[in-house]
Amino acid sequence: MGEPSAGLPATLGKPATRALQAAGYGTIGDLRGASERELLDLHGVGPRAITILREHGTELVP
Repeated sequence: MGEPSAGLPATLGKPATRALQAAGYGTIGDLRGASERELLDLHGVGPRAITILREHGTELVP
């Protein structure tokens, strides 16, 4: 589907990618240890984005 944007999965929607980048998460590695709740609180990040991140090996705190 294309190259990842700044190290985030290309399958993430643009709103989720922008929200994560604005919060300082530029790569999958940056998300290690992040709270699922914290990410869901970002405007543009929803359950689908969390699922995609987990499928790409992101270790999120439930």
